[in-house]
This record gives sequence, structure tokens and C-alpha cells, in this order.
Amino acid sequence: MTKADWYFDFISPFAYLQLSRFETFQHDLQINPVPVLFGGLLKHWGQLGPAEIAPKRKFVYRFFKWQADQNNIPFKMPPRHPYNPLSALRLCIAAGSQLNHIRSIFHVIYGEGIQPDDPEGVIAIAKALGIDDAETAMSTEEVKSTLRINTEAAIQAGVFGVPTFLIDGQVFWGADATDMMLSYVNDPELFQTIEMRRISEMPMGIVRQK
Repeated sequence: MTKADWYFDFISPFAYLQLSRFETFQHDLQINPVPVLFGGLLKHWGQLGPAEIAPKRKFVYRFFKWQADQNNIPFKMPPRHPYNPLSALRLCIAAGSQLNHIRSIFHVIYGEGIQPDDPEGVIAIAKALGIDDAETAMSTEEVKSTLRINTEAAIQAGVFGVPTFLIDGQVFWGADATDMMLSYVNDPELFQTIEMRRISEMPMGIVRQK
């Protein structure tokens, strides 16, 4: 069975939408969910998040809802987005970061539309995970360090966004790359054609000044 690391942050509705497809292929993959801090990835690579560009923000929010409706996935954005995902990420790690935990948290945020960084949202997430004392659970040094280590490992592996599948060192970024990832699983020689190898090593033509 192919091993696949899945890097995600609850701040990304794209990760929620991709997770909804797991039941169609998770029996063919050994999926290791890895919660990471998307903001840490953005800071390292010098990027803006999609919601930080005003016209893109409007587009992606509509795109989230359209995709969810097309696939009959419950979707309700919380009152504010982007938000601080630390509580959700740390509670996920405290619970064990299994797929059932991740689904429960995503349902609270995007299924029910509860603001995850409000006290009520933290309580709702903890309740969904069966955690009685949320503050204690997410405040341990082990939980905090795990999130830091996960994020640093993602950066070292070349992960620049969420959600991302990493298989055999190959990065598959975004929910719309799911089919590409599955093609690679079925044909590991996918990137070994002459043209795939050429474009993978192409030099930069123009470097924009930042």
C-alpha cells in the first residue's frame, strides 16, 4: 500500500473539500494526516494567503460554496475568515490527529459554520473530540512542539500550501490536484517522461523584484 502524508490546516476549506473524497480512495493509500500551520508556510515562502488578496478572496469563497454544492457537501463558512486556527490544530493533535478527529473538527467549522477561534468554537471542537478540558489539552508543550515540528518538516519537504499530499517526495498541492495524485499512485513513472523531466528543471525566465 502506498504511503501518503497529508498536510492540512483547518483554515483551508480546500482541505475540507478534499477530505470529503477520501472515502473513494483511502483504502488504496496509507494516509498519514499531518496538521501544520498554514501561516508558517506562507511566512517561510514569502506568499500571501488567498484571502489576503481582496478579489481572490471573493472568488475562492464563492468557489468553496459552489464546489460543496456540486458534491452535496454541507458547507457554511464561519462568520469570520481567515481566523486563528491554532486552537483547532492543537486540539486535533491532543486528540491524536486521526481522520475521524479531523472530520469532526472540519464539520464544526464548515459543516455547522461555528467560529473556531471564539470560546464557543473551542468548546464545540473539544466536545466533538470528547475532550473535557480544552485549555489543558491544547496547552501542553508536547502538543505545541508537535505542531512546530510538523510545520518545519513540511517546509523541509517542499510543502508550500495546504492541503498537500506528499508521496515518494512528490508534492501534490490543492484539492484540484487529487486526480493527479491518484494518477501518480497508479503510475509512479508519471513524472519520468522527457517533457515532465524537462519542465521540472526549467530555469527561471524572468525574476520579479519583490
